[in-house]
Amino acid sequence: MAVSDYQLIEAWQKVLTLSKLEAGQTVTILTSPSTHPQTLSCATIAAQSKGAIVNRLDLPPVNAEKALSRDALAYLGTTPLTGNKAAIAALKASDLVLDLMTLLFSPEQHDILESGTKILLAVEPPEILVRTVPIEADRKRVKAASALIAASKQMHITSEAGTDLRCPLGEFPAISEYGYVDEPGRWDHWPSGFTLTWPNEGGATGRIVIDKGDILLPQKKYVAEPITLTVENGYATRIEGGIDAQLLDEYMKSFNDPEGYAISHIGWGLQPRAHWSTLDLYDRENTIGMDARAFEGNFLFSLGPNNEAGGSRTTACHIDIPLRHCTVKLDGVDVVRNGKVLDGGVNE
Repeated sequence: MAVSDYQLIEAWQKVLTLSKLEAGQTVTILTSPSTHPQTLSCATIAAQSKGAIVNRLDLPPVNAEKALSRDALAYLGTTPLTGNKAAIAALKASDLVLDLMTLLFSPEQHDILESGTKILLAVEPPEILVRTVPIEADRKRVKAASALIAASKQMHITSEAGTDLRCPLGEFPAISEYGYVDEPGRWDHWPSGFTLTWPNEGGATGRIVIDKGDILLPQKKYVAEPITLTVENGYATRIEGGIDAQLLDEYMKSFNDPEGYAISHIGWGLQPRAHWSTLDLYDRENTIGMDARAFEGNFLFSLGPNNEAGGSRTTACHIDIPLRHCTVKLDGVDVVRNGKVLDGGVNE
């Protein structure tokens, strides 16, 4: 259902307030040809209403000749900022960047964040943004879950479908994504609501069963028959199953990069306003699937890079896979049981 400008402006104002935007600060809105026009116009008005100095930086798309889909996360190669010193300087000079084009997994983004600039990514359709406006309780819940990860040495994930994966922890930080940027140098994504980390390099081992109804991203597809991944020394070494397994395997092989098979981030969803079923209601090109990544109780794992957490592994291939009905243990203690988070929920 369509969203009024008033609703979207109000949503932006709430997020900007949570992000501690102050009058006189500089906001640069990063856009591309795929930026939603209503999101852009309402973000501009909301930032101006807070007394900010607002700029727009529009950049051309890249990687079309390499990516196999139009999804912004389908190919993590060079970005429109690669070698673009003038654009990087403008973003570094900003207090807040509103990323309406999707700038991810790039050295340029890390460089901008290290300058103290905050970056908030927001590329989902307006109605999803309005439904998933973050609240302070989201931050508290995600932070508490991240603290549990930070204090643990192992994450063990099981399911009745056959998943049995053990991931040693401690080499990489626990990350909190709750939908706004309230600290200098912080990156976040609206919508979100999950905690994650990365297994110790080369340490993940076991089996992952992607069951019927689980989701592949950026394919934006519900799996119709199980896919089994054998995980050895931190890498998926075998992909077995029917046609869905063949499609995933062929897609990953197209990158011709063994690093794409590495187990990347692991964690679970904590956003009660996100829904597993939403992906089925959208055309594939109208969403990047944040409901799927954030819905409460999923186990979200990925294949591909770890440079986002300070690791050295970079690859253009990045697959996010949220699983349902998993049990997640930290040092032997359940934090998610059969897809239900055991923290008591979030109170608005």
